[in-house]
Amino acid sequence: MNAASYPFRLSGSRIRQVTGGLIAAFVLMLALVLPGRAFAHAALVATDPADGTVLMQSPARLSLTFSEPVSPLVLTLVRPDGTRLALTSFRLTDRTVEIDNPETLKSGTHVLSWRVISEDGHPVGGSALFSVGAPSAAPVAGETVDWSLRTAIWIGKLFLYVGLFLGAGGAFSLAWLAESRRCGRRFVTGALLCGLAAAPASLGFQGLDALGAPLARFAAPIVWTTAAETSFGWTVLVALIALGFALLSLVWPRAFRKLLALAGLVGAGAALAASGHASTAEPQWLTRSLVFLHSAAIAFWAGALAPLGLALRYQPAEAKVFLRRFSRAILPVVAVLAASGVVLAIIQVQEPAALINTAYGRLLLLKLALLLFLFTLASVNRWTLTAPAEAGDTEVQRRLVRSIGIETLIVLAIFGVAAGWRFTPPPRALAIAAAQPVSVHIHTLQAMADLSIIPGHAGQVAASMVIMTGDFGPLDAKEVTLVLSKPDSGIEPIKRPATKPGDGTWRVDNLVIPLPGRWNARLDILVSDFEMVKIEAPIDIRAE
Repeated sequence: MNAASYPFRLSGSRIRQVTGGLIAAFVLMLALVLPGRAFAHAALVATDPADGTVLMQSPARLSLTFSEPVSPLVLTLVRPDGTRLALTSFRLTDRTVEIDNPETLKSGTHVLSWRVISEDGHPVGGSALFSVGAPSAAPVAGETVDWSLRTAIWIGKLFLYVGLFLGAGGAFSLAWLAESRRCGRRFVTGALLCGLAAAPASLGFQGLDALGAPLARFAAPIVWTTAAETSFGWTVLVALIALGFALLSLVWPRAFRKLLALAGLVGAGAALAASGHASTAEPQWLTRSLVFLHSAAIAFWAGALAPLGLALRYQPAEAKVFLRRFSRAILPVVAVLAASGVVLAIIQVQEPAALINTAYGRLLLLKLALLLFLFTLASVNRWTLTAPAEAGDTEVQRRLVRSIGIETLIVLAIFGVAAGWRFTPPPRALAIAAAQPVSVHIHTLQAMADLSIIPGHAGQVAASMVIMTGDFGPLDAKEVTLVLSKPDSGIEPIKRPATKPGDGTWRVDNLVIPLPGRWNARLDILVSDFEMVKIEAPIDIRAE
């Protein structure tokens, strides 16, 4: 229910209390969640050996380079016969994971499978293929979706939202807005207990997802250790503190009740600002602050619905005071909620087409549709039910109670949609990944080259090539021509001469790759007027 229209005049002392509390809350949020460094969603930039390359001998080391620093979770090498080799010896150097190869690899195609955790608290995984000697049928190393774990993660998120928004928010409304705490206290207590149970369970689910482990390993110590080392561990810790404060506010003496309830509301916002896709977007100072304000506003509004509806049903006389206070305070809260949500959506989505073309955008559209329904219902209540309910019309009060119940159900549906974002990287993160190059190392006895296509997807791109001799020495070529072909799609060789701007790297600009998939890349290197060396290797071009 949008009770924003109900008139209420706050006393000067109450205004000072609320203002001072909000300032203190914002300062506490900054101290809790603003880190010294800012990170975005990690994307793989390069691998060594490069994806799709063919090596003459087994490499001594492997490496993965990401767009941001990461923490490795699982590194596995899948041999040509399908057997797996755990890679446990590695080092972190800035954004690169350097991995020791513990054995001499046999001839055939190998898969380097990796799973890391990025600074937004979400696991990221993928695979890169390379061959030793000659390519063979690639072993299967694809990831399957564990729907039982995903369902558990979603349920855990949903109940955590119930605890933080309906529980901590409800405790705040009982302490600051309600005349009596008798109506709604049991509901708020139940919501807080849901959150207290869901927070540690969600941490365990996070560990399972990070390691790619099944639900059966929920109690394994490594699962909890891994989860605690992610940014989501901070979310759970702050959430437990916030839920504890909110629960204490329901039983604490009146002198400390409001302070504890305010701490619970602040903690709810800080918990959600400590991790997640939105919190790790740039600029950090803005996005984390907006997530905090957005979450705290949701908790204030959603948390008051059930206690207000129960008060109207069982204590209509006392509910009038609750109603007036809530309606007066909700005006700036809704403004903060809408403004912060719009800015966060713009940062995450970036362009309107992403609302349709990505799973994240479609979930956002569904959430907006539910919000439109919610605001429409609230507006109808404002113009048809408010005045007679305040005047004491019992039939209208009953209708208002039913309307609040419907609003609460819509809010729960919105929580469910928001929990689904856990599995959908935002368009902002997808754009970072799409902008990364694809590279291949071509190695022959006559010459070798490092070829990079930037960005590594179909469309207009640029190619850069570093040319060397077969023993890694400098090669002063007279001319270099890039030749791309895709016979399986009927595309004959596309030839483009390369230029050498002066930095030692050959380049081809304004190159158009029409289709994604595996292309054959060939470099025609004119070593002298009488010698031409041709080297080639496959390179995989992404769709986007």
